Amino acid sequence: MIFTILITKWFGVFLCDDTKIVDKRLMPKDPEQIAEKLAVMQRGQLLPEEIELSENRKKLRVSERRQSELGKPMMFDSSFITAEQYGFTAEIMHLAMINLGKLRTSEPIPRDRNLVQAIRHLDDLIVSCNLMNERLHEWYGMHFPELGDIAKDRRYCELIAKHGKRDGIIGELGLNIESIGSEMDDHDMNEITELSGTLRGIYDKRERAESYISELVDEVAPNMCALLGGTLAARLISSAGGLERLASLPSSTLQLLGAEKAMFRHLRSGKKGPKHGMIFQHPEVHHAPYWQRGKISRALAGKALIAAKVDNYKGEFVGGELLNEFNDKVKDIKARYPEPPPRKGTDAVKKGKRGRRRSK
Repeated sequence: MIFTILITKWFGVFLCDDTKIVDKRLMPKDPEQIAEKLAVMQRGQLLPEEIELSENRKKLRVSERRQSELGKPMMFDSSFITAEQYGFTAEIMHLAMINLGKLRTSEPIPRDRNLVQAIRHLDDLIVSCNLMNERLHEWYGMHFPELGDIAKDRRYCELIAKHGKRDGIIGELGLNIESIGSEMDDHDMNEITELSGTLRGIYDKRERAESYISELVDEVAPNMCALLGGTLAARLISSAGGLERLASLPSSTLQLLGAEKAMFRHLRSGKKGPKHGMIFQHPEVHHAPYWQRGKISRALAGKALIAAKVDNYKGEFVGGELLNEFNDKVKDIKARYPEPPPRKGTDAVKKGKRGRRRSK
């Protein structure tokens, strides 16, 4: 072997030449100090012992990607280096792992972790709103079915919570209608108004959650927020499991986040694969003709990944520039593909296939 390799174990850092240990720096035999060094490694940082052993070493190789700034990573069988050789027992390792768990769980929580939980909380509120809204429409519809065509969502439950029976609602809205609904007992109406009041409270919580998410995503990921909007940016970060995880994904994966079931169905059955996931919620993708959506979503995913990387590594704000570039790309796609492609089996497709055969 013409190079040396840096190996880091829980009990020490070793510099090896084939199966020979050239130099080493052992960990202190204190579980708390070992845990602190392992926590540094889990955060992706380098240990002072690793930096010291790598100094003035040419053609150095390393065993972990975390150490890639010290040398080129490579696979290496280091099983010949054991803890027992240097007096480290299983009990020391056990205590070190317990201390490591306590140390990592007590670390400050990154703001993007709060964003993940906040968007899931918002989803729960949306589900609750939809379920209770459906129940309220069915229940109150027996008394005043016409209201469902006049008021929607929050306004619907607010009118019921305020007035209860239909006479008050008809008076406030200035309606001149005769309802076909049945009369309802006061006790039953009290239950309905209580349900509508609860639903109104959930709508209030939903608005506060949306406001909190918008403020938080603007702080955590300002470039993604400028490009995608607060809610969509938060959903992508939540789906990926965090901003750091999202920034490490390829743009093709980011493009399909939220379409995992369709992707697995495509892999299992060979059906046509998805072209977009939750990124479909972006207005430019959502309102585009079907033959342009794949291209637009691919362009948006590429820009979103750049924004995620800049936000993750705390770079300068480039959200406005990315948005302008994306808008220019959308205009180009719409200009280049104004008409849908010919469907399979049409004369245009057959003619094109015959032409390609002749050209070979």
